[in-house]
Amino acid sequence: MTCPVFPKPAKTKASLWKVFLTKHHSWLDALYERSYGMKMGQFNLPGLRLYMINQPELVRRVMVQEVEQFPKHKMLEDILTPLLGESIFTTNGSRWQAQRDMLDPAFKHARVQQVFGLMLDATTAMSARLKQLDQAPMVDMDPEITYVTADIIFRTIMSAKLEPKQASRILAAFVHFQAESPKLALLRMFRMPNWLQRSLSGRKQLQAARVIRTTIEDILRPRYGEAAAARAGCPQSRAALEGRQDILSSLLLAEDASSGEPFSFDEIVDQISMLFLAGHETSASALSWSLYLLALYPEIQQDAHDEVKRVLAEQPLSVEALKKMVLVRDVFREALRLYPPVGFLVRQCASATEMRDKKMPRGASVVVSPWLIHRHQDFWDNPHGFDPYRFTRGQFKTPLHKSYLPFGAGPRVCIGAAFAQQEASLILATLLQDYRFTLVEDFVPEPVGRLTIRSANGMKLVLSRRE
Repeated sequence: MTCPVFPKPAKTKASLWKVFLTKHHSWLDALYERSYGMKMGQFNLPGLRLYMINQPELVRRVMVQEVEQFPKHKMLEDILTPLLGESIFTTNGSRWQAQRDMLDPAFKHARVQQVFGLMLDATTAMSARLKQLDQAPMVDMDPEITYVTADIIFRTIMSAKLEPKQASRILAAFVHFQAESPKLALLRMFRMPNWLQRSLSGRKQLQAARVIRTTIEDILRPRYGEAAAARAGCPQSRAALEGRQDILSSLLLAEDASSGEPFSFDEIVDQISMLFLAGHETSASALSWSLYLLALYPEIQQDAHDEVKRVLAEQPLSVEALKKMVLVRDVFREALRLYPPVGFLVRQCASATEMRDKKMPRGASVVVSPWLIHRHQDFWDNPHGFDPYRFTRGQFKTPLHKSYLPFGAGPRVCIGAAFAQQEASLILATLLQDYRFTLVEDFVPEPVGRLTIRSANGMKLVLSRRE
């Protein structure tokens, strides 16, 4: 059986000089054969010690048991702040906890189900766009999937449809932001001077972030004013705010448990920018890889189509119908295993500690890698193979909660995990119902690891409309 593509690792670890000169394109390029079998590795960079943690017990220490000892890395905050500001993606400690407590109600199960209609509207719009491409010999589904996931975020969070020109501008800006981020990270890891870090890559990243945040600010400003009027006692504004089904309405009503204060406008922009990044980019990454895997394995694609057809013969497309599409759900789960959107989770030692007889100084970098853990032969049968049926068999070398972490783990587990799985099942079910898709002849995607794991050359498919 054909093995899904993944970058062939080098035989040996690259020299520091080679890493600096050639590995800024993708974090995956820095891995070598031993990376895929190690439980813990150490890498010494100029002025920086980095520890790669793959052993489940150690991962649990970092992500679950000793969260305060291993906060989000300062470097990550520096790179992402131009776009995300001080959001839950970058903050730590009590500030993060206060923000998380205010955000949690917006992503409760009932709220996620409430926005299903808005998700469906965006997916219907995607179907209409694809119909115009029916006769095309090839469709690059990567931008199409990115568009629909971004549109879903705009509709479900802000009740704003993402128009084509707007989508082109904001998604292009994010591509630039993502491309420059690993370059800046490498400059920081090698302790390059600040003036060099603020050079061309830094300016490009700031410009891209400004495009995205300005678009979001323009949508949020009138809604924030409406919320301020509601808090001041205007009954019409209060009724309008409470009558909306989107997630933003919940965030505008949220108050800090200790101060009683709502999010400021800048704080709302930070959180919505974070939800835009985490909500559209990670889902688009995993969905594009899902389509690749289904095209690579036509028998599994047919099984998934038959499942969708059987369920929808009994009831309309709905939250309840999606729950019955077990294989569709597990195709997405397996895509998340093979191509986890965030392949590397970066933490920092708050104080000196020890793991596997390695003394880790204060300030050392700690990396938990879902990409490596999900492909480790000690934790998974057929680790590089595509097998969505493994989840219904339920036979695993290690328990899923120890070896499967596409959404992270512990207190900082992804706030939108249920949202993403509902969205993914809806999009896949819609595509499987309408189309048969195959890979363009001789096309092989090129996985690259930046902020997320994407295909550098898109996802080129042939779409054939089903009868």
